[in-house]
Amino acid sequence: MGRYRFDEIAINVSEKKKPTAEDQKLYVGLEHLDSGSLVVSRWGSNVPIKGEKLIMRKGDVLLGKRNAYLRRAAIAPHDGIFSAHGMVLRPNEDIVDGRFFPFFISSDYFFDEAVRISVGSLSPTVNWCDLRRLEFDLPPMDEQRKLARVLWAVNDTAEAYRRLLGATDELVRGRFAEMFGNPGEDVYGWGLSTLGKCCEINPKRPKNIDTDCEYSFVAMPSVSEDGVIDASICRPYSEICKGFTYFAENDVLFAKITPCMENGKGGIAVGLKNGVGFGSTEFHVLRPIEGKSNPHWLYTITMFKNFRSNAANVMIGSGGQRRVPATYLSEYKISLPPLDLQQQFADFVHQADKSKSALNRALVAAKSISRKIISDNLR
Repeated sequence: MGRYRFDEIAINVSEKKKPTAEDQKLYVGLEHLDSGSLVVSRWGSNVPIKGEKLIMRKGDVLLGKRNAYLRRAAIAPHDGIFSAHGMVLRPNEDIVDGRFFPFFISSDYFFDEAVRISVGSLSPTVNWCDLRRLEFDLPPMDEQRKLARVLWAVNDTAEAYRRLLGATDELVRGRFAEMFGNPGEDVYGWGLSTLGKCCEINPKRPKNIDTDCEYSFVAMPSVSEDGVIDASICRPYSEICKGFTYFAENDVLFAKITPCMENGKGGIAVGLKNGVGFGSTEFHVLRPIEGKSNPHWLYTITMFKNFRSNAANVMIGSGGQRRVPATYLSEYKISLPPLDLQQQFADFVHQADKSKSALNRALVAAKSISRKIISDNLR
């Protein structure tokens, strides 16, 4: 096992350019990187790209240096440009095997250190001048090559499960369009309304809430990009009553901040302790109205690509602090179908969720195997 400074392991590619209209089609931003995945499956921007961006080459490792706690690292899918809030890294192949390098960068071993040296309170950022001086242990080159072969095999399996999860979500959205039309359309003549009339946006906390109870606490990392919310963490009311977002059982959470919104973070809050939850202030809450709307119908609307791309176009703020305003949700045009049809759709979703649960378990198992292999050989 050898010990090396990070600037001996990796080359920080700092070449930049001002984007052209053609570059916009191939642009990769932090919003295109999924936590825990080396694959970039989407790119491009619907709005003009401002400021200089990093030049990337196919096969480079793209690191999200802003909000490093999100642990975003992926392989560049093509030549193009990358967000200036990231880093473009290439391996020094005298020290690290090129096929092993992406797994090293995406490992807990690396990210634990990257998060530790992040600076700033609102959007903690990793600076190259600090990162380059960090030291890491690496196994001999022959061992790296062997590890890479195993890790790529596990990764390919995990990505196959991820694709199946995506296909299941597409099936649900297809069923939605078949039963109700695409969001914003009124193909069945129910009349166009707004989401603000179909659900309650960001409901207020009830005055009679029991202050002696514990409630579920949901931070942003506890919400996945495919509708899963981990509500297992609980805290006393006194610790979460101020500075957090209130929601209740069967409310829909919608991540409003970039890049979580673009990445699809959100879901239906279920299994909340004492029926109530508190969480990140970066969530909008959509509460179904009894007798009018169903949570599965609401959540699926928020997961359509057009819904999120349109939301991205109206974000306010700058840099990593851009957010979707609540007015986008409240004023979004939607055709409200009869509640019994919404319930039929929910029944279909429940069946799809059983398949997704099995796939998620398999995906978690594959990622756990990969994490253990890296942990056993790098620490």
